[in-house]
Amino acid sequence: MMPIASLPSNYGIGTMGRAAYDFIDFLRNAKQKYWQILPVGPLTDGNSPYSNLSIYAGNDQLIDLDILCQEGLLEPEEFHSLDWGSDSKKIDYDTVSLNRQKVLKIAAVRGIAKEQQEFIHFKTDKAYWLDDYALYIALKQANNMKPWTQWPEDIRFRDTEALIKAREELQEDIEICKYIQFIFFKQWKELKRYADEKNIQIIGDIPIYTAMDSADVWAGAKWFQLDEKNVPIQVAGVPPDDFTADGQLWGNPLYRWDMMEADGFSWWVERIKGALTLYDVIRIDHFRGLESYWAVPYGEKTAKNGTWIKGPGMKLINALREACPDTEFIAEDLGYLTDDVRKFLKESHFPGMNVLQFSFDARDKSGASPDDFIENSICYTGTHDNTTLKGWKSEAKPADVRKMKRYFHIHFWDNFNWKAIDGGMATKSKLFVAQMQDYLELGSEARINIPGVPRGNWTWRMSGDVDLDELAIKIGEATVKNKRSE
Repeated sequence: MMPIASLPSNYGIGTMGRAAYDFIDFLRNAKQKYWQILPVGPLTDGNSPYSNLSIYAGNDQLIDLDILCQEGLLEPEEFHSLDWGSDSKKIDYDTVSLNRQKVLKIAAVRGIAKEQQEFIHFKTDKAYWLDDYALYIALKQANNMKPWTQWPEDIRFRDTEALIKAREELQEDIEICKYIQFIFFKQWKELKRYADEKNIQIIGDIPIYTAMDSADVWAGAKWFQLDEKNVPIQVAGVPPDDFTADGQLWGNPLYRWDMMEADGFSWWVERIKGALTLYDVIRIDHFRGLESYWAVPYGEKTAKNGTWIKGPGMKLINALREACPDTEFIAEDLGYLTDDVRKFLKESHFPGMNVLQFSFDARDKSGASPDDFIENSICYTGTHDNTTLKGWKSEAKPADVRKMKRYFHIHFWDNFNWKAIDGGMATKSKLFVAQMQDYLELGSEARINIPGVPRGNWTWRMSGDVDLDELAIKIGEATVKNKRSE
């Protein structure tokens, strides 16, 4: 598991450039078959990859500038000397975003002038989402980046004449947005082709909910629980547990599942088909929310006063299976699980997740023993919401750490990380996934996200000095030892 944004680069954030290709080579040399990434959609306020301005669009911050230079869309002096942040180990999103928008606009204007047939085809092929998204972005820029709920009423409620006028007045900005998306998908296509050549499959993440401030909710308000003023009635979250006393108040608008079902779940079917243009395997985040979801009245300050409400369950899964019969899914089935959720997971036949840290955390009652991991599951050292193995060792209760050491026979002279990784590889789970930080033996300073903390997450970057060749040999040896190689 390695976010693209966390790859090393000279421009403040990891991209689909040289380092991404090198990482695929590293995975191949390490005898790995899968690269799990975080969602690659355009970011909203807070910079969480699980909160996107669109469920279809790409994050333009991941566009590689050197490739644009090679294609003649940029000159080196136009971006080499810009400020990309002062810390090579942290992403400075504000600085990166500000300068990237300037540079990408230059590239887009040059690209549009070429009148490429490939770009014209892209606009036609992606029109079902691109037209609304580009207009949404242009309107957002014209309204000082305010959320669409604060735009003028005629635009907010998508009055036909107002939309026609906006498309005319903002035509140039709309075209620039479309070209930047064209660049993203062109670079992704090339990177994905290279991964295919190296026999590396990409596991992508699908956030269960959409951001309120997104093109999807603005253009498709009928699919969401909004009142006559387009204000959410109830919002998403999870209830309090041993990790968060107030629960987690995500604030996403909830779906009108009855309307979606009546329409054959077409909204979700198109969403999955869109994701399949990017990924080989799809991990559905907060999978239990499809069986029943925690609904919190809009305006609450915490998630405490929510209610469990039944979701679409197998009706949705069957619709997805019928529309995308060959798709491989992973169910993120962590959190508060009930017998109904376990039954739902079993009926779906999707592999669930087992997290090694939870197996030894006294606070987590759902953490199964590694001996009990079933084959139809994925074993993780930790997820993006966990600290690293080294961080867990220093932060967990001493009794929990001793429990893991006893279980995996980790002695004081052993390397804790690698013995735990070896134990995870030895489980029955059909796939084993480790965070890159765990292979690098990094501490909690390399943690990706702390759930419930709205700021300061998603910033970790891998050093460019890492010897990937030596690490690949070590990972490959462990993979062969545990009979997980080809």
